[in-house]
Amino acid sequence: MSKQRIAIIGGGITGLAAAFYLEKEIKQGNIDAEYALYEGSGRLGGRIQTDYQDGFVIEKGPDSFLARKTSMSEFAKDVNMNEDLVDNHSGSFILHHHTLHPMPEGAVMGIPTKIMPFAKTKLFSPMGKARAACDLVLPKTNNGQGDESLGHFFRKRLGNEVVDHLIEPLLSGIYAGNIDQLSLQATFPQFQQMENKYRSLIIGMKTQRAQNQTKTARPKNEKGSKPKGMFLTFLGGLQSFVDRIEERLDSGSVHKNKALLEVNKLEDKYELLFQDGTKDTVDRIILTTPHQQAFKLFEQEKFMKYLGDIPSTSVATVALAYPKEAIKKDIDGTGFVVSKKSGYTITACTWTHKKWVHSAPEGYALLRAYVGRAGDDSIVNMTDEEILGKVKEDLDHIMKIEGDPLFYRIKRWKEAMPQYEVGHLEQLQKVRQGLSEAYPGIDLVGASYNGIGLPDCVDQGKAAVKRLVTS
Repeated sequence: MSKQRIAIIGGGITGLAAAFYLEKEIKQGNIDAEYALYEGSGRLGGRIQTDYQDGFVIEKGPDSFLARKTSMSEFAKDVNMNEDLVDNHSGSFILHHHTLHPMPEGAVMGIPTKIMPFAKTKLFSPMGKARAACDLVLPKTNNGQGDESLGHFFRKRLGNEVVDHLIEPLLSGIYAGNIDQLSLQATFPQFQQMENKYRSLIIGMKTQRAQNQTKTARPKNEKGSKPKGMFLTFLGGLQSFVDRIEERLDSGSVHKNKALLEVNKLEDKYELLFQDGTKDTVDRIILTTPHQQAFKLFEQEKFMKYLGDIPSTSVATVALAYPKEAIKKDIDGTGFVVSKKSGYTITACTWTHKKWVHSAPEGYALLRAYVGRAGDDSIVNMTDEEILGKVKEDLDHIMKIEGDPLFYRIKRWKEAMPQYEVGHLEQLQKVRQGLSEAYPGIDLVGASYNGIGLPDCVDQGKAAVKRLVTS
């Protein structure tokens, strides 16, 4: 049997994970194959983009990943970068009605696990707190009925006020989506599982948190004052991780500026036609492109229609550098998210120099604001000056900032946030079934499908390689 040729389409974190672990399997003799990684642009990393200026480390895309999802940390160890991992300083706020409210201590994804901090917060009215407490006595609400929206699920359990003031800004900040449309099963299925097991989300979260703390006994930071943060990144920014992965890959297998135009099915192989006129013939394909591009490759197939229908939100990140003394209202924390009904343009702001101490030189502040949300992302199409003006107006109102920034960076991400709406997983299964029958050997993975976080993407890339090796 001749050696298989495998194409990995897309050089984002999913494609990089697939390439790295496939190359590892090939070297270990677990699969007789060769591979080619094709990336349409001139760089690898996809939405990971780090800018460096005058000692500042500025993330234009994601700035970190969840520590509890271990695949990124394992990947870092596999490329000898685990010593470069750093965890975040914590202390976040909710901006509601022009007031910054500290995140209630013990709230996990908006679910309270400590009574007193929740009772004392001014983020909710007494009626709102009483309604949330009903979760302790309410029966199960889903009862195996299948998928539903995040908003519908949490409103039944905790009430509208807690959802609108706390859960919505937290969760919609992750997906830039409308939680009343986002799929529970495709985004946070663990909450449905928690309800099924414990009936109450509060009881379930308290129990699981206590169990996890007992199991892990997470160490203190070096100063011994605070527990480690929930997130991790690299001292040199996420781009340094991408660069290290690229260094570890076989350079002859990595091809940039290779935008894929067509996939043509031959008898038992596939012909790839690229924008520059070159071709390749391969046996198997790991397709990691966003759903819009995957749809265009197979738009003649009815089973791919769902990919063309998946809505996407446009967002932009706005990084601003200041001398610390320019910020007149210094707040002890690492940033805030904005409740939807507060009337601000920005959806969140990270005080990056406080969250990640390596991100700014001593004596300087680095702020990163976010704009664009589901159903209201027109600001992303405005000019830099217009976006900057609106962001500065909001930040000045909250933090009293004097003067103009030393410099700023605006990065637009057009239709970059796929919306996993109710029924997403069921529709995706139909797409994959149709693709498997019509185009066997093509595996569809990436941020558009089974998780947008960096560890989710790494998991998908590794799983695609495992399917290749075991098939």
